[in-house]
Amino acid sequence: MFSTNYSEILQLIDKIDPIAYGKTRNYTDGAVTKLSPYISRGVISTKMVANAVLQKGYHPQQIESFLKELAWRDYFQQVWVAKGNEINEDLKQSQPNANNNQISEAIVTQTTGINAIDDAIKLLYENGYMHNHVRMYTASVCCNIAKSHWKLPAKWLYYHLLDADWASNALSWQWVAGSFSSKKYFANQENINRYCYTQQKNTFLDVPYEAFEHIDTPKALLPLTELALSTNLPQATSIQINNKLPTCIYNFYNLDCTWMQDTQANRVLLLEPSFFAEYPVSNKTIDFVLKLAQNIQGIQIFVGEFAEISSLINKQPIYFKEHPTCKHYQGIEHQRDWMFDEVKGYFPSFFSYWKNCVKYLK
Repeated sequence: MFSTNYSEILQLIDKIDPIAYGKTRNYTDGAVTKLSPYISRGVISTKMVANAVLQKGYHPQQIESFLKELAWRDYFQQVWVAKGNEINEDLKQSQPNANNNQISEAIVTQTTGINAIDDAIKLLYENGYMHNHVRMYTASVCCNIAKSHWKLPAKWLYYHLLDADWASNALSWQWVAGSFSSKKYFANQENINRYCYTQQKNTFLDVPYEAFEHIDTPKALLPLTELALSTNLPQATSIQINNKLPTCIYNFYNLDCTWMQDTQANRVLLLEPSFFAEYPVSNKTIDFVLKLAQNIQGIQIFVGEFAEISSLINKQPIYFKEHPTCKHYQGIEHQRDWMFDEVKGYFPSFFSYWKNCVKYLK
C-alpha cells in the first residue's frame, strides 16, 4: 500500500489535489495524501510538501484546510519539543471520567459492533494505516465511551501505525479525551455513517449528542485487557566505520536520504533498544523503516545505544537532526525543516499557533 521508493514518494507529492483534499478529507474515500508515513519517518517534511503545493500557484487562503492539516503535525512536534516527556501524561488537566488504565478488548479484537471502526482496525493490522477521522472515532470510543485513560490505547494505535509519531498520536488522543482540550470529542452513529458510508442503526452510538455525557459503558466494551507491546529489532551486527570521515546518524524519525547527501560520510541508521522499549512498534513498522532506509546510499544498520556507536567513532564529527527523542546524542545538531521557522515554542492551542503562522504565509 505504501511505496518505499523515494522517487515514487515524490510523485505522490506531485499528485496532491489540495482543493479536493479540503472538501473531502473527512470521508474515508476522500482525497487524502497518505503522505503521513513519510513525514513521520522524516523522509520528507511538512515544509517540503507545503512548498511543492504552493509553487503550483495556489493562493494560501484557497488551500488553507490543507495547509492547516500539515501545520497540525508541526504544532504537535513543537509541543513535544517544549514539554518533553510531559506529553506522556495528562497535559492540561486530568482526563475527565477515566476509570481504568487498560483498553477495551473489543477494540483490540475488532468486535465493538461499530462496523466502520471494526473494519478500520482490521485494515490497520493489515497495512499499518487508519484514516484520521476514524482514528478520532476509535479514540472517542476508547476514552469517552469505554472510559479508558488515553495512554495505553494511544500506545496500541502507535504500535501498529506506519506513521507512528508519538507527538501527533499522544496529543491527538489527549485532545479527544479532554486532557489537552477544553472538552471531550464524541461522534454518534449518524456522523460515522455519513463519513464512512455505513448504514448502521441501533448501536450504542446511535444516540443524540446530548446523551453522551451520561452514557453508560455498553456491555461490548466492558471487558478490558492489558497489552504486551514489544519491538523485534534486527539482530545486531558489526559495522565498518571509516575514521577519516564524519558520521551521519539516522533514526526512527530521520530517514531523509537528501540530508548531507553531498558530504562524504559514514551513514548509520541507529536503532536503540532503549528507545523502542519506551515507544514500541510492530514488525510491520520496523520492516517499513528498514526498506525506507535503503534510499540512503551506503547506509549501515546499528542496533545498540548511541554511546556504543559513539565509542566506535574516532575524533571525526557526528551529525544528527534535532528531535526530542535524541537529546542524549552528542555531536553537531542540525535543525529539522518546519513549515514556519519563525514560529517556535509552546502554544496552548492549535488556534493560537496557527494565528502566528498565518502572518508568514505567502
